[in-house]
Parts: sequence; structure tokens; C-alpha cells
Amino acid sequence: MTDKPILPGSWLGLLGGGQLGRMFAQAAATMGYRVCVLEPDPNAPAAVVAEKHICAPYTDEKALEELASLCPAVTTEFENVPAQALEFLASKGVRTSPCANAVRVTQDRFDEKSFIRSALCPVAPHLLILSDHDCEEVTPDYFPAILKTARLGYDGKGQITVNDKRELLSAFEKLGRVRCVLEKRLPLFKEVSVIAARNRKGEVSVYPVCENYHRNGILAVSIMPARVDEESAKNARAIAERIINKLDYVGVLCTELFVLANGQLVANELAPRPHNSGHATIDACVCSQYEQQVRAMADLPLGSSEQISKSVMLNLLGDLWFDENEEIREPHWESVLDIPGLKLHLYGKKQPRHGRKMGHITCIASSEEEAMFKAQMAARLLGLELPE
Repeated sequence: MTDKPILPGSWLGLLGGGQLGRMFAQAAATMGYRVCVLEPDPNAPAAVVAEKHICAPYTDEKALEELASLCPAVTTEFENVPAQALEFLASKGVRTSPCANAVRVTQDRFDEKSFIRSALCPVAPHLLILSDHDCEEVTPDYFPAILKTARLGYDGKGQITVNDKRELLSAFEKLGRVRCVLEKRLPLFKEVSVIAARNRKGEVSVYPVCENYHRNGILAVSIMPARVDEESAKNARAIAERIINKLDYVGVLCTELFVLANGQLVANELAPRPHNSGHATIDACVCSQYEQQVRAMADLPLGSSEQISKSVMLNLLGDLWFDENEEIREPHWESVLDIPGLKLHLYGKKQPRHGRKMGHITCIASSEEEAMFKAQMAARLLGLELPE
């Protein structure tokens, strides 16, 4: 493995074929790279725009061999890529960004919280739940709480709110009595996230804080910069930088945080990849999180994370494609696109489904008020709700 930069014209590998991978592949192509995607879905959004698609499971050794023979560096597009696939590629001399150990830490919620605490960053009180006995041992001061599966949960899946031991036992049973984490609910003011990038030289670039709102466990709206005081924003960015350095991480990492009612910041989860809340970086920042991912894995200097426009991002779910009779029809994009400063990003998914991420809209402006006004106009046209 060489430490030299991987220059444009080279192949870059991608494990995973979703919309985050699609935007990575587009950014890489813009910079002159060729992208090979390893993904089992023949119609995956990233595979459609990448130059080469190896259609196989992530752990298929023959497919991994082919990817390793072509690509000097490989990255990931979602957090549940098997760590053993990254280990296999690394054994063949491929630079993996992130490495298997970093991904492994973030794939288990209990291990992740233990790691965050080791980085001297605050986390919510939590307990490991492995049995009914563990449920019985929980003291009343932990309630109300959220029981989460330790692995494979996303977009609100694998999570149940519980108010007492009886509900905890019932929730543990519903989740299949798998390894779980019980997390105490805290008085929440806002949810925010910070996206940071780091290369092998240890250079770190941190983006402005994003303010996030969820609907049914799925990110609905992201406002950048977050409407928090300067000290909170500074502390949130410092936590993200501390975590990415402690993890010795190479690539793009998102740190999700809670801002509590008393102003305290608590780290919630890590996403070892670009993040939905960072979509606006494509249109509102000097260097997008996807270009930053390319730069980090290729050992190039990191780009500027400076925000040059205020932004509000709206997630577009498949629900928008269904009329009142549950018939599929295309939303009226012509009226939405009449709003100045509005950027439409669709992910090329052929079949809309309720709750499926189909695209996003970013509204950019010179002021926060103007960006929000444009987002409110778009939301009204599409029938979406916006936070005040």
C-alpha cells in the first residue's frame, strides 16, 4: 500500500449502492475519478451512475477480489456494510476509508456509546440489556427510556419507548430478545448533527452544525447553520473533531447530538459515512461532504467546509408520489422549481414507497429567513409540514 495520493483518472471503490453512494459517485466523476460499485441490487441508485457495477453480496470473496484488483481505495455508503468485507479488502492492500475497526465500533450502539465516553464526550445514561433479568434490574430513575436494538437499527426502526419495567419487558420481547441498549430519555431542546472529514495525514475539516427535525423516525428537515447559540455550535464542532480523531477515522463521519433543555450537549449516535443532514453541503458549501469523502480516501488535501449560503433541506419521501386514491403520480415539480434558489435532487429510484427516501430539496439564500421562507413555499406546494 502506497501513501501517495490517488489522482483523478484512477478507480475508486464503493461498498453500497444507495443514494448517498450515488451522490459520492457523481462527485467523484466530476473530479475525474472512475467509480466501481459493489452492490447486490441491480437497480441501485449508485450503480446507475457509476462506471462499473459488480452485482454481488458485500461478502462475496470473488467480487471483493475483483474490486481490490481494480480500486486502490474503497469507501462505504451505509453503516451496515460488513466489517469483514473491509478487512478482506485491506488484506489485499486496498485503502479502506473508513477502516473495519471504525465501522465495527459504530455498528453496535453499546460499543459506540462506550467509545464516545472514552473520547471524554457526554452521552445519555444507558444500560446494556441482554436478558429479562437485565430488564428486572433496571431502577425506576431510568424511565422514561428508549429501548434500541444494539445493531441494524436506522430511521427509527428497532426502537421502542418504555415508561416502566412492564413495558420494558414487553418491548424486549417485541425486539426478539436480541442485544439491546436502554437509553434514558432526556429533556430535549433540539437535535443537531456535525459532519466532519479526516484524511490519513490527520487533517480535519468540520462543517457548520445542522439542526434536524424527524417525522416517524426519518429525517424530514435540516437547517444549516443550526439555530443555536455560538458557544453550543463551537462545542458541538469540538465534540465531532474529538471523536473523529480518537477513532483515527479516515473519511466522512457524522456525529448526532442532543441539545438538552439546560443547554448541555449529549452525543447520541455516529454515522460512518456522509449523512442525510449534510445534503445541503452540495449547494451551500464550498466543498460538499461527498467531494470531501473523495478527497479523504484519495489522500488529497481536504476542501473548505465554509458555508457560502444559508440553507434549509427538505427530505422527499415516497408518500409524495401517491394521490388520495393511493395511485402513483409524479409530484408537480414545475411549480416547486419556480421558486428561486431551490435545488431539486432526485435519487433515480424507480418505485416509490411510503417512507422511502426518493430525493431532497435544498433552499439556499443569503439569509436564514429567506431560506426558510423558500422552504415554506415548497412545503406548501408539496403538502409537507415544516417546524416553526
